[in-house]
Amino acid sequence: MPVSVPDAIVTANRRYWDAWAPGYQREHAPFLAGLRSAWRPDASAPSADPGDLPAAFVWCPEGVDESDARLLGTVAGRDVLEVGAGAAQCSRWLRHEGARVVALDLSVVMLAFAPASLPRVQADAGALPLADSSFDIACSAFGALPFTPHADRVFTEVSRVLRPGGRWVFSVSHPLRWALPDDPGPGGLEITRSYFDRRPYVEFDEDGATDYAEFHRTVGDWVRLLVGTGFRVLDIVEPTWPEDLHAEWGGWSPLRGALVPGTAIFCCETP
Repeated sequence: MPVSVPDAIVTANRRYWDAWAPGYQREHAPFLAGLRSAWRPDASAPSADPGDLPAAFVWCPEGVDESDARLLGTVAGRDVLEVGAGAAQCSRWLRHEGARVVALDLSVVMLAFAPASLPRVQADAGALPLADSSFDIACSAFGALPFTPHADRVFTEVSRVLRPGGRWVFSVSHPLRWALPDDPGPGGLEITRSYFDRRPYVEFDEDGATDYAEFHRTVGDWVRLLVGTGFRVLDIVEPTWPEDLHAEWGGWSPLRGALVPGTAIFCCETP
């Protein structure tokens, strides 16, 4: 069973995402519902209740949709865990497709945006309060993993709750992006940092405590962590930028997306 991990980063992450949850949903809920034409990624965007929008499973800012990509395989009739679910947009789509789904997130405020009828669990992804071998599939679309210094704990826990032959698919910022400034324009095309510099990006509050943290791992780091916790890596998907997507999201943009990958999606399975 999982061991509780007291960690200042976990506390900081929970505080950050609880505070940012309404703004994040206001800015990005239409895109996460597959509505690119209605998406305006800025703080002045009109409020949108995720529950009132279509159900969709969008993997990344490039707009890769699970309804087309089918990286999870068949989900109907399967037990599926979404890790770092946020407002559970992906879980809603999975349920619509016939899966028995549980949405898990560190932020209770994020989960409050999810439908009350959807099974939700508020917990740290590195200490899952779930039984061994209870899921067929686990997935995470930019959830939990970029924000933890202990990805190995998350992988160990996901492996524990998956049944033999279970599938684990997750998306993160492409490691190459860490060598470039977080700038969607021409300034974001100049290498300003070593790809091998694994120091995290950290923001501090006025008292000097950690307010936000994001962690860099190379492609090799991710693969070694996965293999080291017993996973078999089936594929690493590096989505290309779609021609019909003209908006920018942080460092993701049509300009950068035409030249360098912005997302990596790791497709894995247990033995």
